[in-house]
Amino acid sequence: MTAPALRPAARPSPTVRPTPGGPVPLVLTRTDLTGLVAPADVVAVVEQAFADLADGTAAQAPLSVAAVDDDVHFLPMTAVSRRAGLGGSKLLADIPRNRDRGLPAQRSVLVLSDADDGAPVAILDGGLPTRLRTAAASAVATRWLAPDDARVLGLVGAGGLALEHVSAIAAVRPLEQVLFWTRSDGTAAAFVEQVAARHPELKAARVDTSAAAVGAADVVATLTPSREPVVLGEWFHPGLHVNVVGAPPRPDHREVDGEAMRRSRIVVDSVATALHESGDALLAIAEGAVTADDCRLELGDVVTGRAAGRRSADEVTLFDSVGLGLLDVAIGRLLVDAARAAGRGLAVDLSA
Repeated sequence: MTAPALRPAARPSPTVRPTPGGPVPLVLTRTDLTGLVAPADVVAVVEQAFADLADGTAAQAPLSVAAVDDDVHFLPMTAVSRRAGLGGSKLLADIPRNRDRGLPAQRSVLVLSDADDGAPVAILDGGLPTRLRTAAASAVATRWLAPDDARVLGLVGAGGLALEHVSAIAAVRPLEQVLFWTRSDGTAAAFVEQVAARHPELKAARVDTSAAAVGAADVVATLTPSREPVVLGEWFHPGLHVNVVGAPPRPDHREVDGEAMRRSRIVVDSVATALHESGDALLAIAEGAVTADDCRLELGDVVTGRAAGRRSADEVTLFDSVGLGLLDVAIGRLLVDAARAAGRGLAVDLSA
């Protein structure tokens, strides 16, 4: 299989950097951010960020958790990128009991600063950037690891991440059909409507089980906040690529079982993050299904050519995505530039 060419992201425009007398920092709401950027552009920026991390031109702080109890976790996700000209930190609040209150289980805010002088650049609602960069990471992994002729996308879960995954993966593979499984009739109906509106060329069909979504697909994405496996390795077939995405960064949460990990060539977004916070990896290691050494191949090494992508038509590949602050910084650059160009956001002089 011929590796796809790396598409370099556009370098940031110096005119948007906050310098003395320069632009005032922006506050960008979810409404401000909606519809600003195309999925293909997000994929390109995220792909370059993985390469920059591998090349050492970007840095990712170790993921740490501040917890007042087992339910309330706060995670500062911090990184700096020379290419983006930014340092940034997304504060992620992971509070599962929020679901019982009718609130999102995860909320976040992204703060961006100039990488040279530390001047504030922007404060962004973190929800939309998180969905965009998470789906783009899956698309980058799909580009490098999935079969070239992949046409069917299987989704386990059809919530907030699902539509963005369809758009991002459609940017790297000529999809023809989306098969999805969800327990919720309301979620299913909404997702079909969303796909029809954004991708009228695609047929989205609900299936009865998660096994059916996996068995008929060329590429799978698991998009649930599950604590127990919703996908089993015994369902995997030759040539399958799986993006394991949905579980929160908690060592006791997983979407796939140990057999799924054992049967796959595992690629992670970050070794340090995966071996610290990925329940999919840590629980499989604890069970003896895989070893820590099986979880040491990073996507950035594949993107830069340090390691091979898909090695054979029958190989089963699995991307274990926990989430990197660097990707938030990279897409933050893209969003802030687009917002300034479109005249969106509230300019606030934080030093006044």
